[in-house]
Amino acid sequence: MNVKKFTANSSREVMRLVRETLGDDAVILSNRNVNGYIEILAVASEYMSSLTAPVFEKEALAAPMPKTLKPAPAPARPAAAAARPDILPAQVRAIADRYIASEPAAQPVEAKPVKKAVKKSAPPATRSTVSPEVVDTRLKHVMTELRSMRSMFESQLAEISWGSKQEREPLRADLMREMLTAGFSPGMARYLVENLPEHEKADGGMRWIQRALARNLVTVDSEDDLLDQGGVFALVGPTGVGKTTTTAKLAARFVMRHGAGKLALITTDGYRIGGFEQLRIYGKILGVMVHSVKDQADLRIALDELRGKHTVLIDTVGMSQRDRMVADQIAMLSNTGKDVKRLLCLAATSTGETLNEVVSAYKGNGLAGCIMTKIDEAATTGNLLDVIIRQKLTLYYVANGQRVPEDLEVADSHALIRHAFSMKKQSRAYTFDNDELPMVVAHSVQTMKKARAGGAGRG
Repeated sequence: MNVKKFTANSSREVMRLVRETLGDDAVILSNRNVNGYIEILAVASEYMSSLTAPVFEKEALAAPMPKTLKPAPAPARPAAAAARPDILPAQVRAIADRYIASEPAAQPVEAKPVKKAVKKSAPPATRSTVSPEVVDTRLKHVMTELRSMRSMFESQLAEISWGSKQEREPLRADLMREMLTAGFSPGMARYLVENLPEHEKADGGMRWIQRALARNLVTVDSEDDLLDQGGVFALVGPTGVGKTTTTAKLAARFVMRHGAGKLALITTDGYRIGGFEQLRIYGKILGVMVHSVKDQADLRIALDELRGKHTVLIDTVGMSQRDRMVADQIAMLSNTGKDVKRLLCLAATSTGETLNEVVSAYKGNGLAGCIMTKIDEAATTGNLLDVIIRQKLTLYYVANGQRVPEDLEVADSHALIRHAFSMKKQSRAYTFDNDELPMVVAHSVQTMKKARAGGAGRG
């Protein structure tokens, strides 16, 4: 009998050997795992046909025919990976081989002697005993692995793409490094560098990037929008960002322009020791009465009593952006029956991730704008400007010290962008080399994809 044995590391490989040797119609006699290898015994279909031909002439259907080998569909491969097989990581190949090897092996089918002239009905087809729940679990597991493999492919392709682009156009790498060193996020830096016009490259590209950032940084034309227009303004934000000091600076600027009689100060800070006293001292110096409220009812009453004032400034209690009471504070300010404009105080000393959390927590039903604080204490300011641009906030003031009211300036977008690039990181541990830029870009690509997927899921 012309039985041939085939051995390989995986089911896919050994089936390929069978097809190449015996053709697509080869008959599998047995399939088993031997010492970690897949072993298959098979014969050519012509040989089996010669054995079973007399039986069919006598209509002997006692034994079912062995299964024939059908060509398996070739797995789809990403175009980039097909063009560059050398970039396929070893761990991805290991995952694929593990799943191929873990597939349940076909039961051995052995050729049985044929009995003469015995007619028997065909045995009933056996149904699979695997429950739908098990199949569903296996499919979910496979899909999770496929998503993981896709993420690995995308990251590696992004690294390769940026690495080749960096070699062809070193100017882009230099601009990317400048923006990262100034504190801007990898996503913002990559977007601007990749959209740099060709005619701007002769000038180095940095002027175009600074102009693009300044155009997207929304600021007020003058402080008349706040001091002359008037209204009720509440300064909100986490603990320690300088809300009380900034409130005192705004109050002093208003008194110098309109007088103390048209201004009122309110504080909701009944938790922090000395919080009310600090603002009361500022109010006493300026000749302005300071009102303390505890809850929404008190605030509503105070605003009704002060409705004749041109401007009312509210100093709120600071709390972490992860505190559930942030939502209660926003509700208290929003349900007073008055148009209370909330100004979010953001410290330039915080990281970009922290600032994103703060804006998301305090945004509520909308912010009137924001104020940059502690700019004199920050090593870089690009992180804060990046968040303000991406969150589309209006920037009113910049606080650059503790002096009242001197250390408060109206925001100037062009001056702030120039200042951000002049304050580059000096520590070697926080700068980037050319070899590190592709990894930074790949990470930003994955982060942006997850952010978009999360936003789509919430929508």
